[in-house]
Amino acid sequence: MSGFTTPPPAPAEVPGLTHVYTGKVRELYNDEAGNLVMVASDRVSAYDFVLETPIPDKGRVLTRLSVWWFERLGGLVPNHVISDSPPPGAPADWVGRTLVCQPLSMVPVECVARGYLAGSGLEEYRATRSVCGVPLPDGLTDGSELPAPIFTPATKAAVGEHDENVSYEAVVREVGEPLAAELRDTTLAVYDFGRRVATERGLLLADTKFEFGHDASGVLTLGDEVLTSDSSRYWPADAWRPGHAQPSYDKQIIRDWLTSPASGWDRRSERPPPPLPETVVERTRSRYVEMYERLTGRTFR
Repeated sequence: MSGFTTPPPAPAEVPGLTHVYTGKVRELYNDEAGNLVMVASDRVSAYDFVLETPIPDKGRVLTRLSVWWFERLGGLVPNHVISDSPPPGAPADWVGRTLVCQPLSMVPVECVARGYLAGSGLEEYRATRSVCGVPLPDGLTDGSELPAPIFTPATKAAVGEHDENVSYEAVVREVGEPLAAELRDTTLAVYDFGRRVATERGLLLADTKFEFGHDASGVLTLGDEVLTSDSSRYWPADAWRPGHAQPSYDKQIIRDWLTSPASGWDRRSERPPPPLPETVVERTRSRYVEMYERLTGRTFR
């Protein structure tokens, strides 16, 4: 399968469920009622590859954090979650990893909000002094706070392919002006809420991406995961120093090792990345858990 360094494990067979898709991180099933059952694995991706080495407990951390955020965002935007309990007959390992969700007609846009300059936004700014067609002032650098949060959408890519940043005008052409405006306004509203909560916990929410779809009644609904360390870039506020890469609560530890001489991997080559060493796995797991505990105030067990 494209993007996987080794073939993914065969999906579990569960009575009453039909496996429909293997994603970078999740296995997707349909149940007999037509609901979507999402099971988060411990797989991790970097540079468009799903790596051979898993990060223990990652799937549980991301699922629990999504549930925590979905509960708090309920008054702002509807979401697709019906239950976080595994269906009858599911493997014991599905506890804490499973979301049963209403099916949505997904909008083919990655809805990204940025409050700080980093990642692909930084690369685009350096080349054009703008991000996704939004002009930005001169003098910004790696980690700079933007004058105001901006909507920077992207196309949704298949496993093993790149998402591509696009302009708001491109979204209008794809889905029409009314829906494009609703996507932009809802994305920025959810980002603003998440940013304020993160700030209260000593974290900066630099950027994040959301996926939206329409439910059976045509209501725009938040899907997939939300405000996790796989879909968002969190930085410790007390260590924020613009001008260089910030310490991060996402998988930056993995990216840094893969692009270091220690890995022996050339990102420009066609070769898949090598297995991760135990020290990188442990540090990455620790960062995922630390961010979960800082945001929620709960102990991860």
